[in-house]
Amino acid sequence: MQSHIKSLPLFMLIALLSFGCAKTVTRVDTNSDIDLSGRWNDADSRRVAEALSESVIQSAWRENFTNYNGRKPVVIVGLMTNKSHEHIEAETFIKDIEREMIRSGTVRVVQNSVFREKLRQERADQQEFASPETAKRWGAELGADFMMFGTINSIVDSEGKRQVTFYQVDLELANLETNEIVWLDGKKIKKYIVN
Repeated sequence: MQSHIKSLPLFMLIALLSFGCAKTVTRVDTNSDIDLSGRWNDADSRRVAEALSESVIQSAWRENFTNYNGRKPVVIVGLMTNKSHEHIEAETFIKDIEREMIRSGTVRVVQNSVFREKLRQERADQQEFASPETAKRWGAELGADFMMFGTINSIVDSEGKRQVTFYQVDLELANLETNEIVWLDGKKIKKYIVN
């Protein structure tokens, strides 16, 4: 056998070795639930986004504001604090919530502080380099009426090869002028994992 391997051309040997280590990749529905490790994943993020998007759009605060002020409320997303035991990228479900609010046509969303600074830098550049008729003016930003905050918490209970992980994502919406919390809701996810 060893003499046969030695007699194989180098490219065939590489091809055989590559075939033995081949990786299989399959495209799957982005709405499918696939749990590999038991940790927070895209399915959890999607469930949080779906539940809290519907809640924040359908709750009474929005209609109350619109009826009282005669315009749509403007929302900005503020601090999301991850107090859970693992790294969770909150931006995935926050962007979904922002997207649903914009799609609803009933809420206006403005950029957070990071991107606002980038926009202001671009506006500053335009004052120097853009033609006067196309340069965007200062002092025309849309001021937010409400800021959204959130926390992510988790509790882990384990014994032997079994583990229960509980996640709770809480979001709240506060009036920027009065500090009043006008909406508060959360999504809980519980996982039973056997290793």
